[in-house]
Order: sequence, then structure tokens, then C-alpha cells
Amino acid sequence: MRLAFTEDQQLFRETVRDFLAASCTTEHLRAAWAADTAVSSRWAELAKIGVTGLVVPEEQDGLGLTDEELSAVLEQAGYAALPEPLLESAVAAGLLAEFAPDAGWLEKISAGEATASVLLPGQPFAIEAATADVLVVGLVNASGEAEVHVANPADYDLVAQRSVDRSRKLFRVGFAPEPESLVASGPAAAAALARAADRGALGASALLLGLAKRMLDMGVEYAKQRVQRGVLIGTHQSVQHHLANVLIKIEFARPVVMRAAYSLARDLPSAARDVSMAKIYAAEAADLAARNSLQVHGAIGYTEEHDLQLFMKRAWALGAAWGDSGHHRARVAADLLSEAPAPLTPGF
Repeated sequence: MRLAFTEDQQLFRETVRDFLAASCTTEHLRAAWAADTAVSSRWAELAKIGVTGLVVPEEQDGLGLTDEELSAVLEQAGYAALPEPLLESAVAAGLLAEFAPDAGWLEKISAGEATASVLLPGQPFAIEAATADVLVVGLVNASGEAEVHVANPADYDLVAQRSVDRSRKLFRVGFAPEPESLVASGPAAAAALARAADRGALGASALLLGLAKRMLDMGVEYAKQRVQRGVLIGTHQSVQHHLANVLIKIEFARPVVMRAAYSLARDLPSAARDVSMAKIYAAEAADLAARNSLQVHGAIGYTEEHDLQLFMKRAWALGAAWGDSGHHRARVAADLLSEAPAPLTPGF
């Protein structure tokens, strides 16, 4: 196992990073906070460099790549706090590719002409459901059987919910399953929903890594500029230690995330455990980055006028999304004790 990016993966990462550095600034993030939707013309531009169709099969005009490439790109998306539902569309694309490849949605997602929202068992809210073109729903019916549905979100009652990160447009969906929306049921649906949940948790881990690095960079930059009592605060060892501890956390988390991507891409037996480990490590790194960068900035870091809060609030939201640390620790413990994997729970 080679826990390093290939030359092609690194090139793709750099292309996405450079694009987002110019097109997803903090001014763009603040605009997304104020708007009714976080989806902008940037979605079509992302399609031009292959990002929206990254995991869409080649038969449906996508790149047909794996979770390894997806996590590499999502780390860059996390660094920019990209507000568009890139992860959610990727999770939905996996289910659509398996159960509704001929419906036309995959081609539209890949071309940047459509976005997808997803609602899996235990998830209370769907991201960008009001503006999504297609909604993929996973549920467990009254008989205890898993089902996958593909529906038009406009057909259901959508109630907006306020997130701590206001660029994440959350909606409670009054979904009512109908025979015509059902595309899969039974063991195949259950297995697909488990893979989709793991892809979501892995993607959140990669986003958290990027967010952690961004908050670290902001803390370092501020420490180089802030003068207190005639001395740059970055010259104090206490400040240096705070920032160094964040860097160590990030560097320990990255190979864990890469291992999870490797396992999920190859459907290894350890994939679920590896994904949970990744979410735990990445969430811890982002949490420490938020706390220590905030401490370096001081009181100004709490204010909405400062950009740090844009990234802290995204990290807090993603730390709880796709399974919080308690949920994923329970999954790891169950695996180590050779017990049945922990089921999907609310918040996943």
C-alpha cells in the first residue's frame, strides 16, 4: 500500500486548488451565507475540469474514478470551504450509477447541469434539497427492508433548517415513498446504502482535513503579523507549540484518510472500520485546528467579521455530519471485538 498521491492525483489536486483559490474566496463564501442557495455558476466551471463527474462512470460521461481521487479533491474543497454540494452529489451518483444509470441524471451531474441531494437512513436533513434536480433517498420500510428511491424533491414538503454554517442549506424533507420512485430494495439496497454512508463519511473526513489545514495556515499567518507589546506573537514558543500540535494532528490524520480511501475504492473487508478511523482522526484534527487557531487569533476570531469563523463553523458542522465521533468509535470497537457493525444512527 502506497499512502501517497500518484502523479495524476497530485496534478488533479493542484488544478482544483488553483481553481478554488480564485473562484471560492471568503467573499464568495459570505455571499453563499446570504443567498438562498450555495450553488452558483462555479458548479458548471467545476464540471469543465471534471470535478462534478469524478465518480460518475465513463459510460455516463464521467471520469469513472474512485474514492481515492474523490478524497484528494475533497481535501482541496475543504481548504476552500466550497459551499456547493460536491460530496452529496458524489454519494448520490454512486447510488444512481448502481440502480438508475439510464435515467439521465448522471450525465447531467457530470456536465454540471444538475445537482443531487441525498437522504440516507438516520439523516435528518438533506443538503440543498430545494434547488436540487434529483433527490436520492435511502430508507428502511415498515418490514425492516432497505429501499432506495429516486425522486423529484419539488414533489415534497421542504422545511428549511438553520445550520451553524449558513452556507450549508439544510432541509427537512417530507418524503413519502411511492412505487414509481422505488429503484432497489432488499439486500442489494442495504449493501449500497452502507457503501454510500461510508463514502459520505470518508468525504467528510477529507473535507475536514482541508479545513484543518486552512485554519492552521490562518493561525500561522496571523502569528506572523500580530504584534503584542512590541513583539510578534509568533516568536513565542507557546504560540509555536499550539500551531505545531495542529500540524502533527493533520499529518497523523492524512494517512488514515488515505488508507480509508484505498480500502473503500477496493471494497476491502476492513473498509467500514477504516472509514470510521478516518472520520475520528480528521474530526480531531479539525477540532484542534479550530481551537488553537482561535486561541492564536484571540477574541477577534469569534466575530462574524473575521474569516476564521467561516471555516470553524464548517468544521463543527462536518464533525457531526455523516456520523459523529461517538458513532464511529462504536463502529471501530464493534469491529475490533468481532461484533456486528454498528447500524446507521441519527446524525449519520
